[in-house]
Amino acid sequence: MARGRRLIVTLLASAILAGVAQGQDEHPIDREKLARDVKAEFLHAWNAYKTYAWGHDILKPLSKSHQDWYDVPLYLTPIDALDTMILMGLEEEADSVREFLVENLSFDQDIYVQTFEMTIRILGGLLSSYQLTEDPRLLELARDLGDRLLPAFQTPTGMPYVYVNLKTGAVRDSTSNPAEIGTLLLEFGTLTRLTGDAKYYNYAKYALLQLYNARSSLDLVGQSIDITTGRWIDSTSHISAGIDSYYEYLVKCAILFNDKDCQTMFNTSLVALKFWVMDRRETGVWYGHVNMHTGDRVRTWFGALDVFFPALLSLIGDTAHAAELFRSSMIMWNKHGIEPAQFDYELMEVASPRYYLNPEIMESAYYLYKTTGDEQYLRTGKALFDSLKTYCRVEAGYAELASVITKEKYDRMESYFLAETLKYLYLLFAPDETLDFTRVVFNTEAHPLRGAR
Repeated sequence: MARGRRLIVTLLASAILAGVAQGQDEHPIDREKLARDVKAEFLHAWNAYKTYAWGHDILKPLSKSHQDWYDVPLYLTPIDALDTMILMGLEEEADSVREFLVENLSFDQDIYVQTFEMTIRILGGLLSSYQLTEDPRLLELARDLGDRLLPAFQTPTGMPYVYVNLKTGAVRDSTSNPAEIGTLLLEFGTLTRLTGDAKYYNYAKYALLQLYNARSSLDLVGQSIDITTGRWIDSTSHISAGIDSYYEYLVKCAILFNDKDCQTMFNTSLVALKFWVMDRRETGVWYGHVNMHTGDRVRTWFGALDVFFPALLSLIGDTAHAAELFRSSMIMWNKHGIEPAQFDYELMEVASPRYYLNPEIMESAYYLYKTTGDEQYLRTGKALFDSLKTYCRVEAGYAELASVITKEKYDRMESYFLAETLKYLYLLFAPDETLDFTRVVFNTEAHPLRGAR
């Protein structure tokens, strides 16, 4: 019975995708119109932030209020949204935001901040916007932040503490994960490239090497590790939250910095992932959860965050496997018309029903289109965009979903919705000259970073 149900779900998902494709073939995708539509939705969300949350980190769209990550707001949404505005050609708005940030943003704050989030959102956002505008004040802010984050790396292993105080340099929380340890080199390396100071690259690269050296005999990493001892605390291995962007940065640092160590580390890791973590079923190919030491499968879950992997596979030229995994991702999306945080691909049921306005499936559609030129990804992108508008659009911006099953909304619009979700959709439809895909590498918050000229 279960096998029959899974087969029916697979055929239904394929039929849905085929129907979308057939319908759009009759009416070819109008990329110019769709780019305008995405830009309009960006402005809808951004103007809601300005109206109800200006001067704070994020918008709460249902209560029309705001939320800050720390005791002092650090303007996460304006920083994250700035390079999206620039790419969309919203010059007047971007100039206004840039002036606000350079006049008001200060990192001289007695607050503990998360090393990882500050790096990918704020440091990455400042560096990207600097490269797009050449405003030296943005680079000044980026360097100041980088210096204030460096004390986090002062550990016995070189892997950083989770939190660091921006004013005092005090650190705390030694239980971390591969994503938070291994997702720093793009930003710190770019800071080195732009300032000429090697310390930023060296600290982040050493942390990455130490993490890789802590892998198991199967060449897998686990869910959590003590950064003071190098001892694994949770030995569950997967490509989802807590590990995902570690693999992403191995590839992207190899590209951006021509770092052969990163290339070697990823090649070794990919062999292990395909052998131990990949799970081929009648319903498609998935990546589940296994024990990093034995390879025993411990959970048949695949989720919204895992869908970054088709993008990464397409970036290294493995487009056939990327397309195969993307098809499975669309099965998960089509089950309830929008993807859940976690999906049990053995039962073909939602395991965790939240939708956080995630960008990863849009990211993979964009990468697959850019690397293959196949217009099916334009049609799929339009379907994803339509679902977002149908289920998540509200009067004051966009809201997460408490449940993809009931479509009950949740009162939050994180900054990455403007930095990533809508950016990838826009770039999917925008003219090719909007951004040279071959000249940049996106950090995990979708901030484009340019290599040496």
